[in-house]
Amino acid sequence: MNFRPTTGLGKLQRLALLLLLGATTWPAQAAAGLDGAALSAGWGLPFAALLLSIAFGPLLAPIFWHRHFGKIVAAWTLAFLLPFAWTFGASLALEMLAHALVAEYLPFILLLAALFTVSGGIYVKGNLHGSPALNTGLLAIGAALASVMGTTGACMLLIRPLLRANDNRQHVAHVVIFFIFIVGNIGGALTPLGDPPLFLGFLKGVDFFWTARHIGLPMLLALALLLALFYAIDSYFFRQRGELGAPDPTPDTRRLGLDGAFNFALLAGIVGLALLSGLWQSRVTLDIFGTPVGLPALARDAGLLLIVALSLWLTPRAVRNANQFDWMPLQEVAKLFAGIFLTIAPVIAMLKAGVDGPFAPMVRAITHAGAATPSPAAYFWATGLLSSLLDNAPTYLVFFNMAGGDAAVLMGAHASALAAISAGAVFMGANTYIGNAPNLMVKAMAENQGVRMPGFFGYMLWSGAILIPLFWLLTALFFA
Repeated sequence: MNFRPTTGLGKLQRLALLLLLGATTWPAQAAAGLDGAALSAGWGLPFAALLLSIAFGPLLAPIFWHRHFGKIVAAWTLAFLLPFAWTFGASLALEMLAHALVAEYLPFILLLAALFTVSGGIYVKGNLHGSPALNTGLLAIGAALASVMGTTGACMLLIRPLLRANDNRQHVAHVVIFFIFIVGNIGGALTPLGDPPLFLGFLKGVDFFWTARHIGLPMLLALALLLALFYAIDSYFFRQRGELGAPDPTPDTRRLGLDGAFNFALLAGIVGLALLSGLWQSRVTLDIFGTPVGLPALARDAGLLLIVALSLWLTPRAVRNANQFDWMPLQEVAKLFAGIFLTIAPVIAMLKAGVDGPFAPMVRAITHAGAATPSPAAYFWATGLLSSLLDNAPTYLVFFNMAGGDAAVLMGAHASALAAISAGAVFMGANTYIGNAPNLMVKAMAENQGVRMPGFFGYMLWSGAILIPLFWLLTALFFA
């Protein structure tokens, strides 16, 4: 799963908050909300600039980027937040900031931190050898786990053993790329536990097993084709001279087994807390600058903090050392997504405005106002392409509402549209590094282990060559 992203406020962001607090007095009533119809497309420029910085920074100035990317993210965030506060008032800016941080950022980062910490306390003893058959098997196991424990949980659990199994090979980047495709995204399509968009649909009234029944076949076909293609590519590299030339840094001194296996119980606790927060209904809420936070969410977040503390306390340090556990991947993802989720707010609002907002032409193109039913193909691609660049959870909600917003109707008469929206949001998160939170996490962890991963556009060459033809095939077979 992957709720949402980013780390604590940096110095510049804290300064911005103080400036906003000093600009006006917080009113007794919360601000009315962000009206996307009243915004111009120009308010999306800081978000676009941030995406371009993530894309080009590591390519054009890698040393500068890796040293200062947090400051760059903060700068683009302030480039949106301060003019917005000046134009619309500090009250609305504070409400939007509080919603992004409290309702979206904190739940995501706490869930991500819990999964990262707990999975980092599970060590696969012994030495796996990264042959094409073994790698393909690990990817298949990850795909099966993704719909049960979420794409983030499955990624955090399996990426370290997969990297260790291939630590004496010359070509490893393609293994990580297919891992992102399969385990980090498409494998999470069967249940609401797999990916946040599906969990939001579950909260809106979509039956727990509806998604498995309606996009299970497209998912299985996609996985079968990807696993077969991966096996062929990995076999090609495996046969190359010098592929296994380096000495294996992981010695064959121990039988295969698990250290820190009690962390699986903590993983089950994380899944249970996520489910509980969706099923538990309570009228008890805490208002934080206009953002209501319910008792179930507070209990979930407190439970996640407790699980993090238990894992750190109970897991022997030797287990984390053997895993080469490091907080840097979590910190990197947290900082990047902090800016993404703050600057994305006006973009989501403009999309929600529908035909009254600046993106009206796109909305009209997929809603077909005069047609009896929505176009599944249009919804599949529109949801998917936006999910490649925006967060897939709010994007799912936007198109869910565009298609009518009534779960009973969408599961019945418009089932093909809901299936297309669900598949697009989950599948196409694999198109870019920022399409789904585990993507960047896995990339950062691979680079932390010395794997030379492609940059933003280099990754898109892989996804464009492999995934886009696959998605066209799925469109012709299931969403036409």
